Amino acid sequence: MTIRDKLSDKIAIMDVTLDESIYPREKIDHTRVHIFSENLREGFKFDPIEVQIHPDKKGKYRILDGVHRWNAHKEVGLTDISVIIRDLKAIDPLLYAAKMAIGPKQLTEKETRSTARRAFKKNPGLTSSEIGKLIGRSRQTIDNYIADLRAVQQIKLDRKIWLMNRLGIPQDRIARRLGETRDIIRSHLGEMPILAKSPFADLSLGLTIPQVATKHNWSEPMLWSLVLEGQNDQARFKALGWGLRTWDLWNFNECDSRFG
Repeated sequence: MTIRDKLSDKIAIMDVTLDESIYPREKIDHTRVHIFSENLREGFKFDPIEVQIHPDKKGKYRILDGVHRWNAHKEVGLTDISVIIRDLKAIDPLLYAAKMAIGPKQLTEKETRSTARRAFKKNPGLTSSEIGKLIGRSRQTIDNYIADLRAVQQIKLDRKIWLMNRLGIPQDRIARRLGETRDIIRSHLGEMPILAKSPFADLSLGLTIPQVATKHNWSEPMLWSLVLEGQNDQARFKALGWGLRTWDLWNFNECDSRFG
């Protein structure tokens, strides 16, 4: 992951923006901004701030490091600022910004935890080691930060694999569609009976299909496919309340709302 630098003497203040989505701090320290402003009025020269080309605003740059210095320049009334333009390539800009927060006012524990969680939500493919390396925390600490998010992500993946498997899609195609290996797909499929255990337990307590589907965030067709598995057509029709009909012409019922 290479970071390429381009040193630019000055760019217009108005072309630099603060993107909250990649800012690792909870808020701006206005006392610190005021101190920097006084330093500038006294002729102190600050290091260039770090920016990258804004991905959504043509001709603009977003700050990676130096928000307080940038605000101080604006407070003093300066119209341009020295910058280093970074090309981060594959590095997450939020994590890079967090890594650069190493001055006298480092990130708090709350800010570090929030940064790790925000980065993982944006890119669940990031490992704990990758996140920890950039924000200065151990893999175990990052594991604790994102344990619940990872569990939710795992459940979502389980449901996708389960549904595609029930539709008869081969494992190699499931793997390609989800960007996973066949070994991972095979491993998840082996855990499918455990996934169905809780919904079956709720059904045995008398909860309805819609109630159980809502509780476990399943779709009704997914749940019906389990409940009706192994039954003959007559038993399935009875469970669904369809009954049997005979026709002397080709006639088709409307789709059942439970199945789309």
